[in-house]
Amino acid sequence: MDRVNKIITLLENGQHNEAIHEYNVVLRNGMPDEKFLLAEELYHFGFLEEAKKLVGTLLEIYPEEGELLVLLGEILVELGDEEQAILELEKISEHDPSFGQSLLLLADLYQVQGLYEVCERKLLKAKEILPNEIIIDFALGELYSDQGEITQAIKAYETVLKEQSEIAGVSVHQRLAELLSASGAFEDALVYYDKALDEKLEINTLFGYAFTALQAGYNRTAIEKFTELKELDPEYHSLYLYLAKAYEYEEELENSLTAVQEGIKQDEFNKELFFYGGKISIKLGKIDLAEKYFRESLALDPGYTEAALTLNKLFLQEERYEDVIELISQLDYAEDEEPQLLWDTAIAYHNLEEYSYASDKYESAYTFFKNNEAFLLDYGYFLIEEGKNDLAAEIFKQLLKSDPTNGEYLDLLERLNIL
Repeated sequence: MDRVNKIITLLENGQHNEAIHEYNVVLRNGMPDEKFLLAEELYHFGFLEEAKKLVGTLLEIYPEEGELLVLLGEILVELGDEEQAILELEKISEHDPSFGQSLLLLADLYQVQGLYEVCERKLLKAKEILPNEIIIDFALGELYSDQGEITQAIKAYETVLKEQSEIAGVSVHQRLAELLSASGAFEDALVYYDKALDEKLEINTLFGYAFTALQAGYNRTAIEKFTELKELDPEYHSLYLYLAKAYEYEEELENSLTAVQEGIKQDEFNKELFFYGGKISIKLGKIDLAEKYFRESLALDPGYTEAALTLNKLFLQEERYEDVIELISQLDYAEDEEPQLLWDTAIAYHNLEEYSYASDKYESAYTFFKNNEAFLLDYGYFLIEEGKNDLAAEIFKQLLKSDPTNGEYLDLLERLNIL
C-alpha cells in the first residue's frame, strides 16, 4: 500500500500533478485492495470522479460486492446523482454484510425525496439486522420528527440517549428538548435544554431554552436566557421580540420598550418589532411614539392588518377621524378583506358629518357584523340620527331578540312607536 500512502502525501503537500500520475498507475495496474483503499481515501479528499473510476474497475471484477456498491453509492450521492445511487444500493443482497449499511443510506435518500414510508421500512429492516446500532434509532427519530410524529420521535431519541447523548455532532438532549417543547411539555423540555447546554453552549439551544421558559410562564428565566443570548450574539434578531414580551409579562414596560428599540437597531425591517413597540408605547402613555412605530410597521407592510386596526383604534380614541380616513385609503387591500375597517370608516365619516359616506360604510359593514351587538347598537343610533326610524327599529328588534329584557332597547322601540 506504499503507493496509496505516497499519493495521499502528495495530495496533502499540494503536489496534485504528481499525485495524478501515481493515481493513473494504480488505476491501470493496481491490485484490488490497493484500488479500494485509494478509492476510499480519494472519496474523503473530495476527488469523487477519480474515486468513482477506481470503484468502477473493481465492480467489473466483483459486480455484486456490497462494500463496493456502498462506496459507489456514497460517491454518487456526493456527486448529486441520487437516483443512480439508489439503483446501485438496491443491488445489494440481503445476505451481504454491507446490506444493513446500504439500508441506512437508502433510507436517507428516500427521506430527502419525501418518501417517508419507504424510508421507514428501510430503517425498520435495518433495525432487524442491526438491533444494537443506535444510529438507526437516531435516524428513526429524525424521520418521525420530520413527519411531526412527536411521540414516536421522542421514543426513538430516548432509546438513543440510553447509549449516547450525541450523534454525528447533534445533541440528542437538544432534539428531545425541541420535541417536548413543540408538544407543550415545557417543564420536561427545560430539563433536557439544561442538559444540552451543560454539554455545549450553543446559541440556538439557548434560544430554545429561553423561548420554552417564556411559554412555561418562567418569565424571569426567559429574561435571563434571552439576555445571555443577546450578549453572546447581538445579531440574533429573533430574541428581541420575545425578550420584550417577557419584560411586559413582568410589567417592566420600560425594559420591554428598550428591548424593542435594541431589536430595531439590529433589524430595521422587522414589522413585528415596530408593531409591538407601538403597543408597549401606548401602555406607557407615549402616544406619539406609538403612532410612529405603527406607521413604520405599515410602511414595511401596507397589508399588515393588525397594525392598521390598532392604529385606527388609537385615532378613534383620540377623535382623529380624518386620520382614520387617510390611513384606510393608503392600505394595501380592499376594505371587505378586513370588515373592521368598514366599521371604523363608518364611525369616522359619521363624526365628520359626512353622512352619506357613513351610511354606505355602515350598510357594507352590516353584512359582516349583523350578529355583533356593539356594531348593531352603533348602527341603530346612526339610523335614528339620520331619521331612518323604520330601519333603526329593525336593528333594535334584532337586538331585543338576543336580550329581551334590555330596558334601553325597549325604551327606544317605544319611542319609535314600535311597541
